[in-house]
Amino acid sequence: MNYQWYPGHMTKAVRMMQENIKLIDLVIELVDARTPMSSKNPDIDSLAGNKARVILLNKADLADPAGNAAWTEYFKKKGFHVLEINARTGAGVRAVQGLVQEACKEKIERDRRRGIKNRPIRAMVVGIPNVGKSTFINAFAGKGCTKTGNKPGVTKGKQWIRLNQNLELLDTPGILWPRFENQQVGERLAMIGSINDEILHADELAAAILIYLQKNYQGKIRERYETEESGDAYAMLKEISIQRKCFLKGEEPDLLRTSRIIVDDFRGGRLGRITLESPEEWK
Repeated sequence: MNYQWYPGHMTKAVRMMQENIKLIDLVIELVDARTPMSSKNPDIDSLAGNKARVILLNKADLADPAGNAAWTEYFKKKGFHVLEINARTGAGVRAVQGLVQEACKEKIERDRRRGIKNRPIRAMVVGIPNVGKSTFINAFAGKGCTKTGNKPGVTKGKQWIRLNQNLELLDTPGILWPRFENQQVGERLAMIGSINDEILHADELAAAILIYLQKNYQGKIRERYETEESGDAYAMLKEISIQRKCFLKGEEPDLLRTSRIIVDDFRGGRLGRITLESPEEWK
């Protein structure tokens, strides 16, 4: 299928970010560790200009550890300050404060020379839908200061959050970009839940997950579903339906229900720690 999702509120969000970037010292961008480059909005680079940059590899617990290491090295070579985190559990979040100070040390030193003391660093937190921005801010601030959820597009307007005397955050809505030039990027974003499920075909998405696992993580399908891997994704879907006793009337396999189970299993990490792309693809 053709993967594309760019609702009208995203255009307004981009405009808001453009208007506020002049107030910002630092851009903190969250990406999904399972697909870091596909979940990195290319428009953020032009928006951020010469601002200091931090990339947080969120949901690192769901990604392949070797993939996390490779992507951390990749982004560091590109000049970003990088950290693996799990915003849901808080793992790695405490280290973000130090990373922010490191990223803005030139600004802090410049202020000190000018006699400006205790001016807080102002950071814009950006990322695509459902990447975990609000969950990160809640964990970082230590209180439920923003509305969170596991549906893309929960944060609709801008929100300033003062964490302490040294740091203020501007939370922004999750934004995609108007057109995916590479449909594989769209497919990966659909897999991680950053595209509205209501416009997707669950069976095609589940089939894509099964094909990827069979090619790159052999044994995961058999381990989770007690089903032999074959070259035919829909044959595997049918077999998993039977194994899981997902039937329509007349003992016909319920492929739609089974597909949703597979997609949910992938997103929830029940298929193991999976990374969907490598830096080599983007060199």
